[in-house]
Amino acid sequence: MTMRLWLPKIRWSWSLPAAFILFFVAAGAPFPFGSTNDLSIAFWCLCLGIAVTFAPTRDLRRPHLWLVAGIGVIVAAYAFVLHEQLSDHPWVAPFQPIWKQASDLLGVPIAPSASIVKNEAFFALGAPLANILAIVLGITVGADCERARRLLWVIAISGAAYAIYGVLSFLIEPTMILWRDKTAYLGSVTGTFINRNTAAAYFGSCAVIWMLLILEDARRRLPERHIEWRRLSLDLRTIPPKEILPQLGCLLICLMAMFMTTSRAGVGLSLLAMIVAFTLFLRKDLPPRTGIWISLGTGLAVALGLLQLLGGRVSSRFDSQGLVDEGRVEAWKSTLRIIADNPWFGTGMGTFQWAFPPYRSPNISIRGVWDAAHSTPLELASEVGIPMALLVALAWAVMLLMLAKGVFGRRRDAIIPLAAAATATLSLLHSCLDFTLQVPGYSIPFFALFGAGLAQSFRTREGRPIPETGATRRRGGSRPTTADAVPRAMPELHKSV
Repeated sequence: MTMRLWLPKIRWSWSLPAAFILFFVAAGAPFPFGSTNDLSIAFWCLCLGIAVTFAPTRDLRRPHLWLVAGIGVIVAAYAFVLHEQLSDHPWVAPFQPIWKQASDLLGVPIAPSASIVKNEAFFALGAPLANILAIVLGITVGADCERARRLLWVIAISGAAYAIYGVLSFLIEPTMILWRDKTAYLGSVTGTFINRNTAAAYFGSCAVIWMLLILEDARRRLPERHIEWRRLSLDLRTIPPKEILPQLGCLLICLMAMFMTTSRAGVGLSLLAMIVAFTLFLRKDLPPRTGIWISLGTGLAVALGLLQLLGGRVSSRFDSQGLVDEGRVEAWKSTLRIIADNPWFGTGMGTFQWAFPPYRSPNISIRGVWDAAHSTPLELASEVGIPMALLVALAWAVMLLMLAKGVFGRRRDAIIPLAAAATATLSLLHSCLDFTLQVPGYSIPFFALFGAGLAQSFRTREGRPIPETGATRRRGGSRPTTADAVPRAMPELHKSV
């Protein structure tokens, strides 16, 4: 699909402010250093809250309302945990013993708390709140197919722009991030992010989206309902270069920026997501028995070739350090001990950096401060307890199942749930090894995409006009509208009279 096809004539409605704000937040969230500071998070929460106020509801159907209700259950569970951790008189949560120990040592009475740091849970609420607002807004705005496609393009184009900035800034002034000095990862591209691993996951996710947009455009232009692989090269030559080269350029710049981050997990998981997404998109055109395996094998070979061609430094890191750092494994073991000592309500939201030192393994280097567990599920369980972590894990499982239903069940616009499913799987797997989903600059735009993908995982309501898509065009032209159907019916009516 060329870039001009996704810009239909826009008519004013009260739902436009919500859509424009969502697009603005999705494009702008990665800009201020990944939006990791409290001021940026508060600003995005304000924008998303205003957008939710104007969120369109006329396109919502019963499945969408069930999704919103499920999110409401997560919000209620978070509210209960927050009450227990912030209240001076929690209902069921026990007080942390550290407060009694401090009182005995100091010889003065200290009011206890269920959190090891009082009121820290309130300040740590910003990022989860922004993610919840983003996915709710993604569902309401993305219930309309055209708006969901615009969101997909906004994330893809903004990702390419950040990739261009990342590569150019690395070549021109590698010691700066925007207007600040770069103190870490001087030999890696980080874009506007502080951490190279988050940058790799972001650029990789945008590359997945660009690949799917290119595949959809190319597939739409092929004349056959099923691809004839013998004529594929001839059919692809009929595509005007000026209509496909901009998308290819954006894909290549995202891949280049991703490889230049030198992140092992980010690059490896992004390539895996691209291989699986490519196979799923073309699954109906592949040979019935061996096609999937051939596609996966070919994709793996191409990924290895790209890794050798563009990712030489990534390969060297695999050779020298293996798949996972030893210090990170020891940190996970230490985090498991925190969970074992605080299984029900954790140590308090946002308190990991204070809870970790007493449990820090002696096998970890004494250099540096561990302010993150480098595993979002483990850190979540250590801060809010096992029950809340299991509820969040269940919500992720339901979301992935619904997205899979959209990928395999939809005939039109399956690219939207497929892009959401691919990036959700990528971010979830990467967050098990790092803290990608804890960076609002990454999580906000992609939680919005997850919401749009969930909204588009259900069949379009019957009786409503459906916008023309690539799948419709390649099955013999666009759907007849009411205005087209009336003239065609007039001769038949005349004959019957």
